[in-house]
Amino acid sequence: MENKVTELLKIKYPVVQGGMVWCSGWKLASAVSNNGGLGLLGSGSMHPDVLREHICKCRAATPFPFGVNVPLMYYEAEEIMKVIMDEGVKIVFTSAGNPKTWTKTLHDHGITVVHVVSSSRFALKAEEAGVDAVVAEGFEAGGHNGREETTTLALVPQVRAVTRLPLIAAGGIGSGAAMLAARCLGADGVQIGSRFALAEESAAHADFKRRCIETGEGDTLLTLKKISPTRMIKNGFYRQVNDAEDRGAGVEEMQALLGRGRARQGIFEGDLENGMLEIGQISSTVRQIEPVKAIMDEIVSEYRSGLEKLAAEREETV
Repeated sequence: MENKVTELLKIKYPVVQGGMVWCSGWKLASAVSNNGGLGLLGSGSMHPDVLREHICKCRAATPFPFGVNVPLMYYEAEEIMKVIMDEGVKIVFTSAGNPKTWTKTLHDHGITVVHVVSSSRFALKAEEAGVDAVVAEGFEAGGHNGREETTTLALVPQVRAVTRLPLIAAGGIGSGAAMLAARCLGADGVQIGSRFALAEESAAHADFKRRCIETGEGDTLLTLKKISPTRMIKNGFYRQVNDAEDRGAGVEEMQALLGRGRARQGIFEGDLENGMLEIGQISSTVRQIEPVKAIMDEIVSEYRSGLEKLAAEREETV
């Protein structure tokens, strides 16, 4: 499976674990890295001292590469970046902000920079900023999302058409078959969030995981569009948000309703009614909580089987 992404990130398989708030601690990141992918620490739910602790524990738990995901809009982003540079982390995924802000500084410290985009226009801006690779994330993804609401299937080939940078597809990917589809569309690798958020090693609350594997088709929706579009499971908090949006609530009211701790309340503390339950559409296909090794083995096996099937079908038509 060697390609641009495995070469850039120095990993065995072109599979990146999403750096998800309240899910992506050192246990999950190290497990993904130990099984051939790239694990990411989700710094968006960590204070700087907590991130430093997770970096040290992750380094002790795996000899393989791992990285940190940094939402650039995070109010402690500057302090988070300082910890990353001080600790000698070699890979950073940035999102939700202007990649020009930190790319050169990170490069000066020998750090590989990957930026998450939701459109081909932003992919070009990321390339101009000097990033080493981009993640094209479709709106099927959980958590914060692009305002364009472009699906992964439509987004990946459009991003591929405008940049030759290593391209990682994200959003609605949770299987080897989906990984193969993304590769056929021009992606060099995939980023998987929801499937790993529901792994045994995820830091998410057990009640949150159980609720997610009970979701059906259509049980997650994109909301909070006036602030930052976010995909979540429909629950009491979602209904509050939906009601406020329907009556035309302004930005200030929506921000007050959201507050600062809703995601922690739902994902980390397991408050299934009042918390924000961020998860992707692909959760409706996940029916059990498994260890990372089982997930990675299944993805790789299914991907290889798909390749073999396509090759055999091609031979039959020649």
